[in-house]
Amino acid sequence: MDSDSCTCNSRIMERLKENKFVLIAEIGVNYYDIAAKEKITPMEAAKRMVEEAKDAGIHAVKFQTYKAGTLAAKASPYYWDITEEPTTSQYELFKKFDGFGYEEYKELKEYCDEIDIEFLSTAFDYESADYLDELMNVYKISSSDLSNLPFIEYQAKKNKPIIMSVGASDLYEIEAAVDTIRRVSEQPVVLMHCVLEYPTPLKDANLLKILSLKRQFPELYIGYSDHTKPTVNCDVIKTAYNLGAQCVEKHFTLDKTLKGNDHYHAMDPEDAVRILQGIKELDIIRGSGDINCLETEMTARANARRSIIADGNILKGTIITDSMLTFKRPGTGISPDKLYTVVGKTAAVDIEDDTIITEDMLSDV
Repeated sequence: MDSDSCTCNSRIMERLKENKFVLIAEIGVNYYDIAAKEKITPMEAAKRMVEEAKDAGIHAVKFQTYKAGTLAAKASPYYWDITEEPTTSQYELFKKFDGFGYEEYKELKEYCDEIDIEFLSTAFDYESADYLDELMNVYKISSSDLSNLPFIEYQAKKNKPIIMSVGASDLYEIEAAVDTIRRVSEQPVVLMHCVLEYPTPLKDANLLKILSLKRQFPELYIGYSDHTKPTVNCDVIKTAYNLGAQCVEKHFTLDKTLKGNDHYHAMDPEDAVRILQGIKELDIIRGSGDINCLETEMTARANARRSIIADGNILKGTIITDSMLTFKRPGTGISPDKLYTVVGKTAAVDIEDDTIITEDMLSDV
């Protein structure tokens, strides 16, 4: 991945370029439910969620920009857990949450800049793709639009990095989407493994797909859009990271008990803190990967390895043979792999049994 080609000022892309973990809070439209609960305006709720994300250490926040009428036909059926979100029509659900337009997202973008967290939003129509262009440095394409190649090409022509979820897709569809982007843009692309099941049971998480995506698309960044319910130990996200998902996106809420499509499988600020702490600990455990002896191993290395030792008394002037030698700890003398630099030498002094052989005890004559 030639990420130096990125011409934008994106914290997400800079962190990826530096091989650092990225956590994106998918606020989506959850702020509407928070607003209703707290009896505040949707804008106040959205800003509060942005602030909470920032305080938790999250690197970017993502919204969803759509109008119900351009996104779903009125007969579109539901595909979520209706015990959590009882609305049975996609159109009716989206209609509840499509009140924001350019001015509102501009205000959110300015607030994100003010508190120093990256703003982005998934565009679901051409109009929002156009007006979001001036507000964000990275485009996010939903799994639901993976086969919408004209719309993918339209966004790719904006010449910005793209994060693209690949849930519910076959390999040929992902390849077609990537090829569509590459025909018009050389900007970095992040493919996000994703399972379109809300919530995703652990048995369906299929995290090994991250390795498959890395093998199939070695020139791209690979990430993970998580729809599993948070666990105390953040096992799913930590496993995804260990498998190569450098960027993780997860729905974000301030109250996981709220009814609604994206609260019950979302992380809250406490979850986010645990995730980031878990990743930090994993980075410590993973180390650099360099193949060498660590400084912290040097003392143990010297004491646990073996040296060439006299196996019996060796008188001065004796030509040393390998039968006069053995190998024992510590490894502070001549290493056994240097045996044949000792064999054939002459004892320059009397060497007592069980003595570590050193260079000054030997001569060439």
